[in-house]
Amino acid sequence: MYSKTTRMITVTVRPAYLANQSSPAENRYVWAYHVRIDNEGRETVQLRSRFWRITDGFGRVQEVRGPGVVGEQPVLHPGASFEYTSGTPLPTPSGIMVGTYQMETAEGERFDVAVPAFSLDSPHQPVHLH
Repeated sequence: MYSKTTRMITVTVRPAYLANQSSPAENRYVWAYHVRIDNEGRETVQLRSRFWRITDGFGRVQEVRGPGVVGEQPVLHPGASFEYTSGTPLPTPSGIMVGTYQMETAEGERFDVAVPAFSLDSPHQPVHLH
C-alpha cells in the first residue's frame, strides 16, 4: 500500500496484478489499482481532474489527463472519503505510476493533491539481486 497526504487530503493506493486479464506471451500485463481519498481537513473539496504519469519497464512514459475519476467528480466533506478501482495495461511486466488530483474548494480555489508513486509488479518480472 502507498499513501501520501497533501493539504490534509490523504490518497492511498493499493495496486494488484491481474493474471486473468494479462497475456505475457503477447506482452500484455494488466493491473488494477484501488484508490481511497480521505478528506482529513476542515474544508469541503471536489475532485475536478486527474493526471497520471505511467512509466513502463523500458522507461517509456504515457501521460493521462481527464475530468474526475471513473466518470465522477466526487465532493468530499470534512471527514469523508471516496474510493474507486481502475486499471492500466502495460507492454512490460513491471512499471510505475504517479499522479495528481486537482481539487477545488467551495470558494473556487484549485490545488493539486499528490498521488504517491506506486509500483506495478508482476510475477513475470525477473528479480536481480545485487
